[in-house]
Amino acid sequence: MPIKTISLTIGRRTCVAALTAILLGLASLTQAAAPTPQQQPGYYAMKLGNVRVTALLDGFLPLPLSDLSGIDKDLAQDLVRSAYVPQTAEGLQTAFTAYLIDTGKEQVMIDAGTSQCFGPTLGQVPKQLRAAGYDPAAIDHILITHAHPDHLCGIADASGKPIYPNATVWLADEDAQYWLDPASEKTANAFLKPLFGMARRATAGYIAAGRLQRFKVDARLPAGITLIPTHGHTPGHSSYLVDGGDGQKLLVWGDIVHYHAVQFEHPDAVYAGDSDSSRASAQRLQLFSRAVDGHWWIAGAHLPFPGIGHLNRAGDAFTWVPVEYSPLQ
Repeated sequence: MPIKTISLTIGRRTCVAALTAILLGLASLTQAAAPTPQQQPGYYAMKLGNVRVTALLDGFLPLPLSDLSGIDKDLAQDLVRSAYVPQTAEGLQTAFTAYLIDTGKEQVMIDAGTSQCFGPTLGQVPKQLRAAGYDPAAIDHILITHAHPDHLCGIADASGKPIYPNATVWLADEDAQYWLDPASEKTANAFLKPLFGMARRATAGYIAAGRLQRFKVDARLPAGITLIPTHGHTPGHSSYLVDGGDGQKLLVWGDIVHYHAVQFEHPDAVYAGDSDSSRASAQRLQLFSRAVDGHWWIAGAHLPFPGIGHLNRAGDAFTWVPVEYSPLQ
């Protein structure tokens, strides 16, 4: 009898040891196969009256604070710190965002991101578009705020093939005249010179297909969208006012603001990439005032993602009120 008890005890211990080994092995396999942590897909959708607006995150790049002028450097740095903007030696974390306007009848993008033009931390708009449930082939129109590569390059892939084969690309005539003309490149400064070739490569396939629409200030745009000329950052920089009905309007701008922690409080602070800095500053102040007076929603390409919110006045300055995360109804 004792012999049988010892035998059963040994057998039980052996089984427990074997089971433990198996579970530990499975645990190690699970740990080894665990995916690299990632954020959720970079899109945010909201209802604007009768239309759906979807913010599409292209990615991030650091923007040097040294590219900002018209304000004391120490004051600018204090504003950045007090706003807790993520900052590295390379610059301030800056979002790059495009927007989709879905009326139910037309799907209109405003800007398209960077594609391959600015490196691996960007170029994500097509991925975010699919994650949000849209097919790039179903996009009807793309309204470009201006022809800088972080807004225009994303219409084509690295080989120059259109990413949105059925879309018409809309570009202000002033920007098309300047950025698509090789003669302009010859007289451009070193900051801007590399951007001309990128603009020509991105638009080549659409031009060949007859799908680049150059427009003037009196143009009728798709989906009832209204053009607000905001020339200054580039010769043809354009902002777009979307009327969703029910009193809901959204102003989509490109590069009216680069440094949100500084330029809302100090609209006269200007960015080195502005073609005409004094005109860009005047446009910024005027647009801020119109947005407040109209109680417009705002969507900005370089505001913290999703870049949607409102503005309030604070004396001679302005404050940013970001959208509150809400369910999509």
